Amino acid sequence: MGIGIWELVLILGIVILVFGTKKIKTIGGDLGGAIKSFRNAMNEPDDGGKAAEKSRTIDGEAEVVSDKKDKA
Repeated sequence: MGIGIWELVLILGIVILVFGTKKIKTIGGDLGGAIKSFRNAMNEPDDGGKAAEKSRTIDGEAEVVSDKKDKA
């Protein structure tokens, strides 16, 4: 015994009454944007972890610079 069409209509009506149409439109737009962004990220070529290596290098240099300032 699955959920029938009338049960879905009733649930949709309750959701519209609780949240309102503007809030549902905003939620739908946000969800669509998130899905679009996820798809774009999945289609981008992989850089082989080079971005992570760059951030580690920058962090490592920052630590060295701060150590020299502490000694002076």
